Amino acid sequence: MEQIQHRHVQVRGVKLHVAEIGSGPKVVLFLHGFPEIWYTWRHQMVAVANKGHRAIAIDFRGYGLSEQPAEPEKATFKDLIDDVVALLDSLSIDKAVLVGKDFGAFPAYVIPALHPQRVSGMITVGVPFMQPDASPVQFHLLPKGFYMSRLKEPGRAEADFGRFDVKTVIRNIYILFSGSELQVAADDQEIMDLVDPATPLPPWFSEEDLAAYASLYEKSGLHFPLQIPYRSRRSSEDFHLTDPKISAPSLLIMEGTHFVQEQFPEQVNQLITSFLDKHGI
Repeated sequence: MEQIQHRHVQVRGVKLHVAEIGSGPKVVLFLHGFPEIWYTWRHQMVAVANKGHRAIAIDFRGYGLSEQPAEPEKATFKDLIDDVVALLDSLSIDKAVLVGKDFGAFPAYVIPALHPQRVSGMITVGVPFMQPDASPVQFHLLPKGFYMSRLKEPGRAEADFGRFDVKTVIRNIYILFSGSELQVAADDQEIMDLVDPATPLPPWFSEEDLAAYASLYEKSGLHFPLQIPYRSRRSSEDFHLTDPKISAPSLLIMEGTHFVQEQFPEQVNQLITSFLDKHGI
């Protein structure tokens, strides 16, 4: 991990934190989800760099070591998409393979539809392609205490998380999302209450990993990560997409838990590198 280099790149009015390893014309750009950060892709970055690729992972605006936007409550998914394209421009990268997970999958499959000339391949983890207006969750079919419904509620998650330090919040989220149970709070519960403090971390996520996450979130806090993805809109009107099509080679990875790339790094690395080799990208 010490071979991964770090810097900030000015993009659309904010400085984005960029982690990078490897060199050459073949670029793989990793886009994290919630509650993740560039660090979630540490295993995959090293794997693709060892195969001769230039691996880049960012903290999205408002996350980790990237700057907060001036008006975070006005941020939308379009900002993330525009940031990625502007970052490619800033780094003089003509084309890249985009690897997106969770909400990071959204820019990973919208950018190939909007800017096909900038994308040589697309990999999404946990989230298949869908229209920008489509929701992956049918909220009306779920209990009202479902965690995503709670996180959408202005002020509620801030109050819930605010009872604990950042490290405890991240610990609880990793424990919650590493199981197969639906995360639903009762009327007299908050989401953080669903975790028994005595529950250990998943065996594949160390105390050192937790400390790395906590140090990054201590910088950014959790307010903006609640705005995107949970409280911002994503609409076809924002992108002028009427019938999006993707011609770039594509791969969908669906296995394990929410943190599959950390839980099963060797398997995910193999799927990604085999895909890159197969298509020569």
